[in-house]
Amino acid sequence: MPSLRLSELHIYPIKSARGISLSSARVDLRGLEHDRRWMVVDEQGIFLTQRSIPRMALIGVELSSTHLAVTAEGMNQLRVPLKHESGDSLRVHVWDDSFDAMAAGPEEAAWFTKMLSRPCRLVYMSDDTERLVNPKYSPEKSVVSFADAFPFMLISQASLNDLNTRLVEPVPMNRFRPNLVLEGCDPYEEDTWASLRIGTVGFRVAKPCSRCTVPTVNQETGIRASEPVLTLGSYRTTGGKIYFGQNLTHEARGILTVDDEVHATRA
Repeated sequence: MPSLRLSELHIYPIKSARGISLSSARVDLRGLEHDRRWMVVDEQGIFLTQRSIPRMALIGVELSSTHLAVTAEGMNQLRVPLKHESGDSLRVHVWDDSFDAMAAGPEEAAWFTKMLSRPCRLVYMSDDTERLVNPKYSPEKSVVSFADAFPFMLISQASLNDLNTRLVEPVPMNRFRPNLVLEGCDPYEEDTWASLRIGTVGFRVAKPCSRCTVPTVNQETGIRASEPVLTLGSYRTTGGKIYFGQNLTHEARGILTVDDEVHATRA
């Protein structure tokens, strides 16, 4: 086996809902195929996440060839198409970005409104939407889906293992919601990389990932606590921000498969 390899692949078809682990995934224009192409917004079109609504962790998502099956305890299953290119256009807001998205219908709005106990709608990013990554970090003008800012987030298993030695109760990787998990490097070695190649796909390391409160949400219960962010803050703080993992942009489309060999270049 290669010394550095891709050990996990994850997509999050609905932003801030539960993720899906895959053995293989296609890299398309915006990142991993189907990753964060759907999003829940409030009445003003502002994105909703586990930062303010930890209960979103309880929204389960399963992937088929044509649909997402969306589930939650006490709720009927909701079937959402993988693509939704027609319907009402709605202005949406993700941090400082504002752009148009395609609103799903009243059935989807009613499901999420009931689940989250507040008026909201489900929206889709159509193929012709161009949301650019901050050019400060992406001179090649990469585009991104409804993810916070970058197409990919990477963490090494060694970094999580090191964090867990510092915690009273270890946490699983899903607290950090990465797309890519690597094995075979030292803890925080990913901090030193400028670029990497996974299989045949090249990536640029854009910037370290600053952490919010989402890692404090138990992804099985939807309950927030103080860890692991409290401990991370004791040794992973720079300039008043807590960093864990790396944000990436990609150089080409392709296929990623668990166990792919990884070659990293230091900064």
